Amino acid sequence: MQHFSPASLFSLKGKSALVVGATGALGGAAARALASAGANITLTGSNSETLSSLAEEIRSLGVDVTTYCGRPDNEAAVDNMFATACQSHPVDIIVCASGTSVVKPIDSMSSDEFDRVMDANVKQSWLVCRKASDVLKAQQRGGKIILISSVRAHFATAAGTSAYGTSKAAINMLTRSLAVELGPHNICVNAIAPTVFRSALTSWLFEPEAQDKREQVLSRIPLGRLGEPEDFSGVFMFLASQASNLVTGEIINIDGGFSCN
Repeated sequence: MQHFSPASLFSLKGKSALVVGATGALGGAAARALASAGANITLTGSNSETLSSLAEEIRSLGVDVTTYCGRPDNEAAVDNMFATACQSHPVDIIVCASGTSVVKPIDSMSSDEFDRVMDANVKQSWLVCRKASDVLKAQQRGGKIILISSVRAHFATAAGTSAYGTSKAAINMLTRSLAVELGPHNICVNAIAPTVFRSALTSWLFEPEAQDKREQVLSRIPLGRLGEPEDFSGVFMFLASQASNLVTGEIINIDGGFSCN
């Protein structure tokens, strides 16, 4: 009888992935994890310098890398992203890590700011998922779609998150709805919900002058620390690989125990 190795479930050799929003902290962590497991990757992002640097780094791991500079903010851009991803390989894994945040009390947030958050976090994710659905169903080989939610989708523990938290709650329902819709096509749709992770948007919270605010956040985290991009990689690899082939419609918290309180 052939020996079964559970570790082999995490290999992505022969797979191809599209990472939308690869120039962000979590998108970059996803791209590095995929490459380390052997996947060929298409990276997208709006910062051309960061995109080129990440692509060069990942190519050193011996996988094929292509890039597309832009945001998924219209149908044509999303079509072009997938065309780039599919030009050499069928795409098996789609990661949507693109988004933004505006943290303000509701009475000082403009409707334009609210629209910007909802567009970046909800509509653009929906556009990526719609195209992913078309492409994966046409390929008839199943696939994985991974979205980025937040613990703020579940818990309103801080003022100023009426737009961001609402947008991430929408991502949770998008995840579950598509899991039901795409399951018959062997397409798994899941989301990861982090607590505060180090990124360009949150770097201020890691600075010494933000100690009081940081300690306020940490008071609800049993493990006593904020997230680093590397903390994202393990759960992400589970969802991207064969190890999660019977997992769909799940929102997995990476929050140090935040959601236990």
